[in-house]
Amino acid sequence: MQIAQSLDELLAANRGKDRYTAPDFYDVDALLTEEQMLIRQSARDWVKQNLSPVIEYYAQNAEFPHHIIKGLAEIGAFGPQLPAEYGCGGMDYTTYGLLMMELERCDSGIRSTASVQGSLVMYPIYKFGSEEQRRKYLPKLASGEMMGCFGLTEPDHGSNPGGMTTRYEDKGDHVVLNGAKMWISNAPFADIAVVWAKNPEGKIKGLIVERGMEGFSTPETHGKWSLRASATGELVFDNVRVPKENILPNVEGLKGPLTCLNSARYGISWGALGAAMDCYDSALRYAKQREQFGRPIAGFQLQQKKLAEMITEITKAQLLVWRLGQLMDAGKATPAQISMAKRNNVEIALNIARESRQILGGMGITGEYPMMRHMMNLESVVTYEGTHDVHLLILGMEITGENAFT
Repeated sequence: MQIAQSLDELLAANRGKDRYTAPDFYDVDALLTEEQMLIRQSARDWVKQNLSPVIEYYAQNAEFPHHIIKGLAEIGAFGPQLPAEYGCGGMDYTTYGLLMMELERCDSGIRSTASVQGSLVMYPIYKFGSEEQRRKYLPKLASGEMMGCFGLTEPDHGSNPGGMTTRYEDKGDHVVLNGAKMWISNAPFADIAVVWAKNPEGKIKGLIVERGMEGFSTPETHGKWSLRASATGELVFDNVRVPKENILPNVEGLKGPLTCLNSARYGISWGALGAAMDCYDSALRYAKQREQFGRPIAGFQLQQKKLAEMITEITKAQLLVWRLGQLMDAGKATPAQISMAKRNNVEIALNIARESRQILGGMGITGEYPMMRHMMNLESVVTYEGTHDVHLLILGMEITGENAFT
């Protein structure tokens, strides 16, 4: 079945099947502003109308749904927290989090696409770029006219980015870049890549590498069991000539990429919560309808135990990210606080995906329900942008003052 021929049919056949109702046991909505709830509702409606009906098809076929890029831009998912003067949303961090939650409620791969665009491409250009770079790239990235990716992880350097071997040489009015990055979301279709490499003095700098530059290629990664509706690839640099005006002028060292990762990890903490909420909502609805031994399985103690533990963890996670959003807006959030939220919320989402799958029994492994897809996706989320164990050590260093990384 060809996508071009089937998209309208998929949408028509599956619209209305998404019956998601967000759990809110502690009335966390009362802590949100009217504007925040309106933006969230717009995103939720868009997801139900345009993404939920097709996501299973794209995940099963390991394809990224390129047609949704325009819609993601229209709901403000690309750089929502960046200033409106550059064509961005000008929203607060809580609203940014709510958008990520609604996207990952449907699929982690789609949230990853938006997170990379906003936090790992647009944010460093805004934070560390020149005014000329901001004007050139940000409006097009915000509108989805241009898509980007972020190059930090290398084949031999993941949790230790400072060991990167990608580097460039000074050639006068340009530099020559050599090296490779891998596990790069959006790479196969990205128009630009924000790449972190070492300069001739061994200092880490950010460069904007544009598709079409000779020697720059982006081979796609195939055979994934996770994030199948997201495009993943490599970045390969073979004597790529990059103009010096494409170097981000206002940062040097690991501070640059790690600052970007803090913004993205914040979005992940909200996004993973969305996946957990979707699994819980699906399991609760199923448990009320599925009958065994003459009554709904929701009436059995073991199923109630699972559901009660799920909603408890979801509620704690909701309060965690709401408070973190306040700290982000006040400029007071620390990297360790962000690590706690990312680590906790991904962990509880994975546990809820697994427990909710068990409530559905055999049906839980089918594409008719989202649990197995969420479970597989979250296996990537628990690893990327700081592994589960690395975030544990970040917290350990914060509370003890002792560095266990060395």
